[in-house]
Amino acid sequence: MLALLATACTSRKSTGDTKPQDELAMLIGTYTYGTSKGIYTFRFNQETGASTALSSFELPNPSYLTPSADGKFVYAVSEMNDTTAALSALSFDKETGQLSLLNRVPTLGADPCYVATNGKEVLTANYTGGSMSVFPLRPDGSIEPVDTLFEGMAHKTDPDRQATPHIHCTLFSPDGNYIFATDFSADRILRFVLHPKDIVPHPSAEATDIEAGSGPRHLTFSPDGRHAYLINELSGKVIAFDYNDGCLRQIQTITADTLAARGSADIHLSPDGQYLYASNRLKGDGIAIFAVNPADGTLAKVGYQPTGKHPRNFNITPNGKYLLAACRDSDVIQVYRRDEATGLLTDTHQDIRVDKPVCIRFVR
Repeated sequence: MLALLATACTSRKSTGDTKPQDELAMLIGTYTYGTSKGIYTFRFNQETGASTALSSFELPNPSYLTPSADGKFVYAVSEMNDTTAALSALSFDKETGQLSLLNRVPTLGADPCYVATNGKEVLTANYTGGSMSVFPLRPDGSIEPVDTLFEGMAHKTDPDRQATPHIHCTLFSPDGNYIFATDFSADRILRFVLHPKDIVPHPSAEATDIEAGSGPRHLTFSPDGRHAYLINELSGKVIAFDYNDGCLRQIQTITADTLAARGSADIHLSPDGQYLYASNRLKGDGIAIFAVNPADGTLAKVGYQPTGKHPRNFNITPNGKYLLAACRDSDVIQVYRRDEATGLLTDTHQDIRVDKPVCIRFVR
């Protein structure tokens, strides 16, 4: 069993691949309660913003997915509100876009909505289940059954949205020593210490508390690993932290959702770490844009980009030239060109039509 502790604190030159550097494989996760069948794969040109459909794979509600570091495997949740909730391991051919099922394992928690891997384990955040599941990985990329299940709490500050436990995001720290999870209904960030299996864990400490009623949703780290940023779904605020050896120290709170829509969703930094983006839903759907102070990691709002309806997830190309927004209720992925000097976005109108898109991932 994995030992965990809840604690606080532009060239087109060819590479070794058959495709040029500007060509990426792109995976799209969807909800399948409409016409979507599951995961869709595309070729995306990160110089021109053009996309080409490749393949698809039938899977129920693959609302979040992540590729392995080498792009050979993909781990996708099935966000189901019953015992059919599961994590699937798939092999992936990034040249053809073909996916093949390796195996599928129950998450033991309803509505898994986030997945991450470090190449040794896979994590899922189970929203309705209010838990985090940890799956050991086999050498062939398939997954073992859950060996650790950690349950969150509910402080019920918001009696409608925080009445029961919800874990919304689980990810590995950039130094590889910790796991962080957002405990949505308890308004806190949990830290788990990764230990070798032959070392006995030390006693646990406090979690990082967030202002009551905030609803912490997604967490991301700066490229240099010195800072972390949290988007809070209910308060619509971004919290900036200093990060050092597992410890988060809050340095700033700034508003992303000025309309109090209570639907803030996703958060990402540009690859150079100079700009941060946070999506909002339910009112004034769009993406708030912040400049990052390189000296101390604090944020200053520089713009707002309206999008289609319900931008649940978005992603930025590895070269930083494009931001793609998955607008679930508009059934479209919008392709925006980033101004790398100002951070602002321009719609290229190179829309990718997919029913209920909710997750975008790139593979080089």
